[in-house]
Amino acid sequence: MKKAYFLSDTHLGAAYFPDSKERERCVVDFLESIRDKASEIYLLGDILDYWYEYRYVVPRGFVRFFGKIAELSDAGIKITWIIGNHDIWIFDYIPSELGVKVVDGSYITQVMGTRMLMAHGDGVWQHNRKFKILRSLFRNKFCQRLFAGIHPRWTVAFANAWSRHSRLSSDNVDNHKYLEIQRKIDYNLSRLAEYCELHHKTDPECRYYLFGHLHIIADVKIANDADMIILGDWLKNFSYAVYDGHEMKIEKYRACQTHT
Repeated sequence: MKKAYFLSDTHLGAAYFPDSKERERCVVDFLESIRDKASEIYLLGDILDYWYEYRYVVPRGFVRFFGKIAELSDAGIKITWIIGNHDIWIFDYIPSELGVKVVDGSYITQVMGTRMLMAHGDGVWQHNRKFKILRSLFRNKFCQRLFAGIHPRWTVAFANAWSRHSRLSSDNVDNHKYLEIQRKIDYNLSRLAEYCELHHKTDPECRYYLFGHLHIIADVKIANDADMIILGDWLKNFSYAVYDGHEMKIEKYRACQTHT
């Protein structure tokens, strides 16, 4: 019986990893391993650590990954990509060339007869003023045109440096900083749960709520008949969810853990 697969936060191309291509191969190996099992694949954001589409040129990298996605799409597997805060600037190249459905924001759909809500998880509730300003700037069409006018040698270098600084800051922390990060994760998890609970009151047929972004694995009961799933990541957990039409399971791809 065919199944639906869900994964997020692979952060392919991340400059803070010594061998990004090896991690890309692991993700491609996983996709190949589910070729004959999957009817649907859902990518819940931050699949690429940085991506900006230009009108006439394609950014360097991701050849193996893009090739595998196109191959699976051509084979009839339905692939949906919900953009995150790192791969925010997907326009028409990826959907037209790879044959995937691209969604910006929350996505409610039927998966194997079950109603589900999916989102990356970074923008489903009210945030602080700084977050809202940055989010509006990143999505502003005029700002996007201005950004596209800067040579990629500067924009890509800047994006990689920003991402590297953010990752190193979260990896190298003392006990006080670690507790602060944990409190932030717990807060975000509770806000996501509140969002799901409120939504479920108006949409009681929704059985699963799936998110990425937090880089943790979690299965939280929202109601007697509804669960919130946090998918983890492919930086440390190499985790994904699989649904067979009856049960949702969170699993790990062990082959990646042995090669990274």
